[in-house]
Amino acid sequence: MTTEMTTQLQDFRERILHAAEHGSALQIRGGGTKSWYGQAVEGEVLDTRAYRGIIAYEPTELVLTARCGTPLSEIESVLAEQNQMLAFEPPHFSQSGQGATLGGMLSAGLSGPRRPYVGAVRDFVLGATLMDGKGQVLEFGGQVMKNVAGYDVSRLLAGAMGSLGLVVNVSVKVLPRPFAETTLVFALSEADAIRKMNQWAGQALPISGSCWHVGRLMLRLSGAEAAVRAAKHELGGEEVQDASTYWHSLREQTHDFFSQDEEHGLWRLSLPSTTGPLPLTGKSLIEWGGAQRWLFSDESPTTIRTSAIAAGGHATLFRGGNKNLGVFTPLSTPLFKIHQRLKEAFDPAGIFNPGRMYKDF
Repeated sequence: MTTEMTTQLQDFRERILHAAEHGSALQIRGGGTKSWYGQAVEGEVLDTRAYRGIIAYEPTELVLTARCGTPLSEIESVLAEQNQMLAFEPPHFSQSGQGATLGGMLSAGLSGPRRPYVGAVRDFVLGATLMDGKGQVLEFGGQVMKNVAGYDVSRLLAGAMGSLGLVVNVSVKVLPRPFAETTLVFALSEADAIRKMNQWAGQALPISGSCWHVGRLMLRLSGAEAAVRAAKHELGGEEVQDASTYWHSLREQTHDFFSQDEEHGLWRLSLPSTTGPLPLTGKSLIEWGGAQRWLFSDESPTTIRTSAIAAGGHATLFRGGNKNLGVFTPLSTPLFKIHQRLKEAFDPAGIFNPGRMYKDF
């Protein structure tokens, strides 16, 4: 580690200890491209971008380790040189593509169109280094260290929204880019699209992305040339030219659907993939083979969440709307106690992104 990086880590530690001593909040932030996600947080910004750089990358081992402030664009560029990728397609949510960082990727825990077919962010995390609320540097991964409750902490950090500590370094598994890729489009109703996506999911097809919107089902196929060619012949449909732009627009939410008025908020519904059309008014877009559904609706948050829970899922107020009503689905008592225990173990003074996930921690 260079002297500059060592000095930066020491600066992080001093600021954390000062905040803990005075009971003052810290906003952990990289590029700030996802600062709107979750509840609003007050406190002094702890900017991670100066702590950057790829520490190790072994293309033959499919493993990359980098510091938290490393831009995702830099990592993806290095991987592309070796014809490899972050398979879960993490969104940047940055117009320039330069703002999103590796630490922010892990903390937000968001994945793109390929997620149901290859796995989520947490499935690719091999290890992580965390600076906790006492300024201690804790390493997790490899021979997985676990806390007293038995949690795999390196994966637990995915989606924790920076509430457990400052992610210092992250090791992730990467995958080769597919040899061939094509996208097919089908004219189908919402119900028929859901049925087809689930039918195809049970077959040996190289599906890597699916999306239904206003009567059109887009299906991406990725893999060996022979497998993609055979699947295309079996499925039919119409081939889409330059479809990479389309899938990028879904990942980054620049698709026309996401440009609608957010007065009532953009809801993200996580449901069993076989769930039929929900009895909710508004405009929707369906991804992940039916498991992820985006909704703009003037229905009340209670109605939306009740409908999602009745279907066996949950609903998140992803963007816009009245966040005072809560962004994430309220936790059951047992889960709430687990969250509390984790927060107390890693952040006893409650200084890291307080209230970002839930108002009580």
